[in-house]
This record gives sequence, C-alpha cells and structure tokens, in this order.
Amino acid sequence: MKKRVVVTGLGCITPVGHGKEEFWKSITEGRSGIGKITKFDAADFPTQIAAEVKDFKVEDYMEKKEAKRMDLFVQYAVAGAKLAMEDSKIDAEKIDHEEFGVVLGSGIGGIATFEEQHRKMLEKGPGRISPFFIPMMIVNMASGQVSMSLGAKGPNTTVVTACASATNAIGEAFKIIERGDAKMMITGGTEASITPVSIGGFCAMKAMSTANDEPEKASRPFDNKRDGFVMGEGSGILLLEELDHALERGAEIYGEMAGYGMSADAYHITAPAPEGEGGKRAMLKALADGNTPPEAIDYINAHGTSTPYNDQFETMAIKSVFKDHVDNLAISSTKSMTGHLLGAAGGIEAIASVLAIKHGIIPPTINYEDPDEECDLNYTPNKAVKRNVNYALSNSLGFGGHNATIVFKKYQD
Repeated sequence: MKKRVVVTGLGCITPVGHGKEEFWKSITEGRSGIGKITKFDAADFPTQIAAEVKDFKVEDYMEKKEAKRMDLFVQYAVAGAKLAMEDSKIDAEKIDHEEFGVVLGSGIGGIATFEEQHRKMLEKGPGRISPFFIPMMIVNMASGQVSMSLGAKGPNTTVVTACASATNAIGEAFKIIERGDAKMMITGGTEASITPVSIGGFCAMKAMSTANDEPEKASRPFDNKRDGFVMGEGSGILLLEELDHALERGAEIYGEMAGYGMSADAYHITAPAPEGEGGKRAMLKALADGNTPPEAIDYINAHGTSTPYNDQFETMAIKSVFKDHVDNLAISSTKSMTGHLLGAAGGIEAIASVLAIKHGIIPPTINYEDPDEECDLNYTPNKAVKRNVNYALSNSLGFGGHNATIVFKKYQD
C-alpha cells in the first residue's frame, strides 16, 4: 500500500529573501530580486543583470572552515536544508537517521569553483590546484554535504536534468517515501551559476534578456515584450515526511504530495517540443499518478521563463490538458520576481505552490503589461489574488527536453 507523503518543513535562500516568511512576503508583494550583476564585471557582456542572492552570511549556517571547502551552490543547499529542518521543529535526536534521506537537484553544480581553479592552473601551474577542487565542484556534493550536516543516512542521490532538476528531485523523494524506503527526505534544488563563463554561455545562445536598463522589469513571462530569461541563484529545500511519522510527532503539515510526472520531448537540445507536447504529457502523468481530475487544480506555478517559445508552448500545453477548465485556473510565474534559478527553480516554486495552498493566496506574475495574444490565460497579472487553493501544480521544463510536474493538495485527515 502506498504511503501518504506530506510537506512539513520549508527552507530557502533566494534573490528575494531567506527563509519562507521573507520569500513569501516578497513574492506576494510583487518585489523583484533582479538587478545589475555585482559578482563580476559584466560590462562587456550582452546581459549585465541577474537575480543575485543578497546578504547571505554563511557563518549563520556553518563554520567558516567548513564553508571554505564548499562551492557556493553547496553552501546554499546546506543553508536551505538547515532552515527546512528548523522550520519542521523536528527533534533530530528522536529520529531514525537510517530512515532519513536526501535527494537534491542542480543543473550546473560548482561552476564557480571550476572557473577559479582553471584560472589558477593557467596562471600558476597545475601544482596550485586545490585538493578540494573535485569535492567542491561535483554536482552530487550538495546532497552529500547536506546528509553529513544533518546525519541523514538513508537514500541519497542527485538529479541533474537542467531546469527540471529540483522538480525531478522532489518527485523522486516523494516516491522513495511512498514506497516505504524512507520516512523523511530532504529535497529540492540548489544553484550558484552567476559566473562569467555561465553568463557568457547563455549570452552566446541568445537565451537571456538584455533589458539591462530596467533590471526589475526584465523578467516578464507571457508578456509580448519578453526577450529572454534572467538568471537567478539560491536554493529551495523541502522536508517531505511519511504521514504517520509526521502525525506521531505533531508536525505542522503544509500540504500533501498528490502526484509526480515526467517525460522527454525527444525533440531538440534547447527548444521545447511544438505546442508543448512533452510538458503536456508530464502534466497528464502527474494528474494520473494521484488520480487527480484536471478540474481539481486551482493554481499552476508555471515554468514561465520569459522566453518566446517556452511561454507560448507552455500555454498551449496547459490549454490541451485542462480544456474547458482552463478559464478557472489561476496561473503565475514567480520567475518574474526571482529570476530563473535553473536547477533550483523547481525547489522555490514548489515552496511557492505549497504556501499558496497554506495561505489561500496566488502570487502574481509581475511585469505583465502588454499581453501576448498567443498567451491569453489568467496569469495573475501584477498583483497577488486571494483564492482558496485545494490543489496546486508546478511545472519545470529543462534543456535536453526534460519535463517534470508535481502536484500538491491541501492536507485532510
């Protein structure tokens, strides 16, 4: 018999705030976290803006000596995980650590460390490469370090599916608990890729916005003037828990996992399949997984990247899945405020979805000023809206044709 899985802890480090309260307040008030890049001199780059994490004090989450042996994407993961554990109010001494696992996603991993050590090798020779280079850079080290910091000895793995990474990670963690292989899972995603090579690579693809003069308006999903995504960074971490385990300790329950679906476009390395056909199948699989009828969904946190093709094709996919119910949906892209956190995007968007259920508020899509006639759904323009949310669905679509969808529902006995 399948176990029921609930969300009992939320932790995030984002461009619009740290911790669930600050993050939720910012996105429901429509605040943008996008500004000029400060991490390096971007004057020669076509894109000079990003959604950077502000005021991150690593010593609030770990010893500085530990932090020096972690790439920034790992630091964000550990910080988010500790916030999620603190939020869950769980007594770490009273849990079975072998029933406690970690599944995290990251699209790129330790690229800042890679760039730094490569530069050091060119300038000073191979003998000056840090012995910590490899364990700082490899993508699985986020889940590895989180497990060490929390003593989580259960299932542990990493998902790398580009911008779908965190949503796939949450789905896989959900399935681990559902089939009885763990009682608790830390899951979500982390990313820290606002670096010269990373920004330069996306610029070369002409995938990012070049609205450098108005950073806060650059991310404008579904708007007719959208010209590309804005890169973000940070982590979004959830604690998933088997229902009986959560009830036994009197945990606060934010919501219940109600479905997971994934698919492949098998079409193109970067462009989505025509009419969002792959995303459509991921949504249908997630709904079928939880026996959820399409008309039960109240809110969709869209992938909504602010790129021409994604927004149009995701809109087409939503129409195809929800048919006559589509006009009853509230949809939004919180990337309009946070930027696109790549492999961590699904983590913070899952948190936004769960909090929409918890608080009965739909966060807005800001900068929606000039509607695109091809994108003609209710994207919750510019201001949050109060609405009872029983079911929320979150989409993530990644380069390589990876599509992932998760569904949450309001917890009921």
